[in-house]
Amino acid sequence: MPETNPLPPRTTLHYVFDPLCGWCYAAAPLIEAARRLPALAIEFHGGGMLTGSNRRPVTPQWRDYVMPHDRRIAELSGQPFGAAYFDGLLNDSGAVLDSAPPLTAVLAAEAEASRGLDMIRRVQHAHYVEGRRIAEPAVLRALATELGLDGAAFSKAFDFMAGEPTRRHIDDSRRWLARIGGQGFPTLALATADGRLTPLDAGRHLGRPDAWVAQIDALLTQALSPTSSTSPKERP
Repeated sequence: MPETNPLPPRTTLHYVFDPLCGWCYAAAPLIEAARRLPALAIEFHGGGMLTGSNRRPVTPQWRDYVMPHDRRIAELSGQPFGAAYFDGLLNDSGAVLDSAPPLTAVLAAEAEASRGLDMIRRVQHAHYVEGRRIAEPAVLRALATELGLDGAAFSKAFDFMAGEPTRRHIDDSRRWLARIGGQGFPTLALATADGRLTPLDAGRHLGRPDAWVAQIDALLTQALSPTSSTSPKERP
């Protein structure tokens, strides 16, 4: 990884995502690379892509729709897709695709142990590689235990975050999406201490985490420059 300039305190990478978004899975290595930057906080915002009336069962039509996208994601990002996903979950007519329960698990992991980002990565791997039903609370509790979280404490936090707290988080995340000017998931922006919000283009860096880190460093340097007049500022 290239050497980067020290990042100032209170610099935050805002990450608008969904646990069942394939392109968010494609960007997962970029998020992991960003986590290693010193003094950079990452704030996640789960957008609830498949919630409410958008929840759906796995059907042959859904499989035919997502597989070309998944193949493209694998090609561009190098992210693995398991046989348990392609040949198992995508043929599992009893599975339901619902973003709310895995997002609740992310919020619970964050509330209990500040490990929301770890849970995002774990539910993505469970879905796309292991072919597990991540909309089922029992599966999510198992994933929390596999992460090393206390099972009883996680279950309590999960129950507390389910329902209205998760819906409020989704509503707030949609406001972040609009604030950044994003059109879908993932949407990312760098917020500096002076309130400037700089959208980041993750798509052209898929599979290239070093270039992604260099982009963050360059944009941060530009945004913090007192003579810069070209840095994008936060949209009203």
